[in-house]
Amino acid sequence: MRELAARLSRWHAANTVYVLATVVRVTGSAPRPAGATMAVDEAGNVRGSLSGGCVEGEVYELCREVLESGVPVRRTFGYSDADAFAVGLTCGGELEIVVHRITPAEYPAVEAALDPAGPMTFVRDLATGAVAALGPASAVGAHFDDAVVRQARAMLCAGATGVRVVGCADRERTVFIESFASAPRMLVFGATDFTTALCGVGRLLGYRVTVCEARPAFADHARMPDADEVVRDWPDRYLRRTRVDARTVICVLTHDPKFDIPVLTEALRLPVAYVGAMGSRRADRDRRRRLRAAGLTEHELRRLHSPIGLELGGRTPEETAVAIGAEIVAVRHGGSARSLSDTERPIHPVETGDAAGEVIGIRSR
Repeated sequence: MRELAARLSRWHAANTVYVLATVVRVTGSAPRPAGATMAVDEAGNVRGSLSGGCVEGEVYELCREVLESGVPVRRTFGYSDADAFAVGLTCGGELEIVVHRITPAEYPAVEAALDPAGPMTFVRDLATGAVAALGPASAVGAHFDDAVVRQARAMLCAGATGVRVVGCADRERTVFIESFASAPRMLVFGATDFTTALCGVGRLLGYRVTVCEARPAFADHARMPDADEVVRDWPDRYLRRTRVDARTVICVLTHDPKFDIPVLTEALRLPVAYVGAMGSRRADRDRRRRLRAAGLTEHELRRLHSPIGLELGGRTPEETAVAIGAEIVAVRHGGSARSLSDTERPIHPVETGDAAGEVIGIRSR
């Protein structure tokens, strides 16, 4: 939903009544995950997407109905061999969608959920349409039972999104809880033309991009406008003191042993998602020899993606950045990095459920 923040903010400023249609459950193969949202205002303007075009037409008509009635609607879209296009979803999966109306009374909760400053959940009662934004220590919007609040905050810690049936003081309530965690980090060491291109790819993939460069003349934000921040520091020193987690990706583009070896020695011992380093085959062999001499084990060295990126055959900084981004996506999701036409794997991997059997999706923005 946060990708619609700019448009929804303008609708709020104009006191526009609108509806949100949101994917709340996914079964099998489907184009978009739980949390994908489409918004329709009173004038019929549409923003966002639910399925890449498969079900939008029919959902649009549901949105117009809910705008009139104000009554939330839940609808499931699946696949029928007899008439797949009439049903709407041709990829073989199933989507459950909820449509509910947003009036000025709900604006504060929506705006709190859209605020990128911190982690937040957006909670919707699927029976009544009541909404609230619940953070680690904040609550905006409709009042929810303490059991729902606890569930929402637990899911926020896990970065989980999904439908939950919660036993409350008066009755069981079915709610959809959408978690918005902080963006994962991409740390890029070295400021080169390749770095400038990679910052754009990193932002496109949803990362908060930090460039670290020790040389004053190159640590210039104007050269890398897509970076969220540019830090002037020695790479290994900065890495020792900055925050990383299991979603962080580290790209070493310095191409200089006096920078590469110390920062890679630190990086390959951290619990991060990806570590890659730029260089030729010859440079890679020399780099691994130096890292062994610095005390890294073969197990640690196997985590290093060097030379960085997939073999796409590109040469320009932009093509190289795409190759690096593609490798990061493949590592992140366990992709084979082969052409889809050469594989039989599902195009959209099936999401895993929790112990209660509910389908959950992980969202980073």
